[in-house]
Amino acid sequence: MNYLVVVAHPDDEVLGAGATISKLIKEGNRVAIAIMVGKAAARANLSASLSEDEAKAMSILGVEKVYHADFPNIEMNVTPHLSLVKFIESCILDWQAEVLITHHPSDTNIDHHETGKAVNAACRLFQRTEGVPRLKELLYMEVPSSTEWSLNAAENRFVPNTFVEIGEEGLNVKLSALEAYQGVMREYPHPRSKKAIEGLAAYRGAQSGRVYAEAFDCVFRCI
Repeated sequence: MNYLVVVAHPDDEVLGAGATISKLIKEGNRVAIAIMVGKAAARANLSASLSEDEAKAMSILGVEKVYHADFPNIEMNVTPHLSLVKFIESCILDWQAEVLITHHPSDTNIDHHETGKAVNAACRLFQRTEGVPRLKELLYMEVPSSTEWSLNAAENRFVPNTFVEIGEEGLNVKLSALEAYQGVMREYPHPRSKKAIEGLAAYRGAQSGRVYAEAFDCVFRCI
């Protein structure tokens, strides 16, 4: 199966689905990452070696293919929507993606929000273009420090209905990949602290009868 994980920033892929990505690859699936913003310039403690950090994290996860765009950080809401969609469509077409994983559209971070909306639009590519496989699944992931801050009750918030068992091994891979990104991890009780990430994996595991899990909102699945 060909999976495409579409994220706003470098490190979002690990925070939201790092252990799942590693598991999918070990099971023989093909996973590529599409990153919308090359440099998260507004982030405090931005690593001067971000590209090297990303390469190290991808190596830890086992990812060999990464697509890069260069949309402006925290300004994707003023970037033409069509530009975002066309980049994602080009990745879907090149990778022949069958499953998409991306941000929940109600995330507080505006780049996450716009990425989720653009992926929704790009999902219809097979209706407009020859040679594109029909999508089998669309999943929204949760990114600590953004998804849980969806405080607008007028929006549909992240409610997981799909859980991927990751085990202690998967959790350790996720944490190792996160540590490859300098300046991302924080001290507890920050949501991007080691203890908080372990706690979230344990909580999602307990919800689904597992020890550790990553949670997703499955928008649709065709079987």
